[in-house]
Amino acid sequence: MEQQKISLVIPCYNEEEALPYLHSSLLAIAEKMDYAEFELLLVNNCSHDGTLKLMREYAQKDSRFKYISFSRNFGKEASMYAGLSYAGGDYVALLDADLQDPPDLLPEMYRCVTQEGYDCAAAYRQNRKGEPFFRSMFANVFYKLMGKISNVNIMNGARDFRLMSRKVVNAILSLEESERFSKGIFGWVGFKTKWIPFENMERVAGKTKLPFFSSLIYAFKGIVAFSTVPLVISSIAGLITCIAAIIYTVAVIVKQAVWNEAVSGYASQMCVMLFGFGFTLLILGIIGQYLAQIYLEIKNRPKFIIEEISEGLDS
Repeated sequence: MEQQKISLVIPCYNEEEALPYLHSSLLAIAEKMDYAEFELLLVNNCSHDGTLKLMREYAQKDSRFKYISFSRNFGKEASMYAGLSYAGGDYVALLDADLQDPPDLLPEMYRCVTQEGYDCAAAYRQNRKGEPFFRSMFANVFYKLMGKISNVNIMNGARDFRLMSRKVVNAILSLEESERFSKGIFGWVGFKTKWIPFENMERVAGKTKLPFFSSLIYAFKGIVAFSTVPLVISSIAGLITCIAAIIYTVAVIVKQAVWNEAVSGYASQMCVMLFGFGFTLLILGIIGQYLAQIYLEIKNRPKFIIEEISEGLDS
């Protein structure tokens, strides 16, 4: 019986320190899963260290290793999309280069997909041990919020780490939006998914490439990409503010006409005005985010540009 092929897609950005550990780990898991053929696809997101040099060395020494290198930093989402586009396996897995996604889970993932009837096996952290308190709190709030305001189901603690059948990969690639939020896309395409828990793991080397502020921006983009609830809330809040303003204006006019009292409370009125202006700008900002999404999509620019690619990769 012909061996089935598994493609591992690993986005990399300045992972020179982590790649030797990843390399050893991937070789070990490939030896352990000798019942499958492996394609190890590294995607270089225009790293500034020796990441690309190591990729070239691995590809020269072992034909299972292949790489794609971008012309500039297009982001992790573009790296994942490029890897999925070029992966030639019957099954495709996504995992990070820092070993926070333990490759040791791959045999169980493969068994779930090939023997238990699942289309996808995905990993999620069952705790956030070692993560800063505010980052953990924000993440928990985000997942709960997404569950209530969007039509996609995202597991709390879900990673991008997952092994998918070819039909799931094709479904993901069929969604060609430029501003991608993969966790939402995975949930949106559906299919039968087995969730596998694991303990939170620290980076094996190097520093995180997604600081807290960047995480906030990424999360807000995810909300905008998969929910129009913020626009509904903005409209309702704007209506309530307008009604309150009308009531306050009528009260001031009646007070002046009936009791002939001069309008007082300059400071309080200034506070109300400043609040109104600030609230208006907030609403415009939310609407602007949706307009920005439309603007970026209609330009239809490529999601990535490849500067260098290893031999044997076909799109």
